[in-house]
Amino acid sequence: MKALPYQVKAVIGRREMVTLPELSLTLCCKADTGARTSSLHAEDIESFEEDGHLWVSFITRGGGPDSPAHPLKLHLHDRRRVTSSNGQREWRYVIRTHMELGELAFPVELTLADRRNMRHPMLLGRRAMRRLLVAPGAAFLHGEP
Repeated sequence: MKALPYQVKAVIGRREMVTLPELSLTLCCKADTGARTSSLHAEDIESFEEDGHLWVSFITRGGGPDSPAHPLKLHLHDRRRVTSSNGQREWRYVIRTHMELGELAFPVELTLADRRNMRHPMLLGRRAMRRLLVAPGAAFLHGEP
């Protein structure tokens, strides 16, 4: 067996609880090795310019469609063309924030997408899992919901 080209920071399950402290959110996310970029549920997404900087405002919900609306306004990091799981290509806004997963803390890029019909409000993609290993038969290795 070939050795890993990096030092593993942690093993995570297929689902984990994460905290986005700058957004005051704690939510359940799904590890998706097929997705390049992580994604956060967002509704009513609007971009605008203020003081010479690009911003994005949106509403997110941490616990499903019946959970309370959580309005946010953040710096717009990027805009990317993303191919969704059903093969559709679309432009999505990208924000950068910090994420805490158990005792780990690191920056993460999140595309904003309407995930209200999905089971999890957040998807953790490969870029965010660069130093993590996924145990697909396990869940919540870093804290129960």
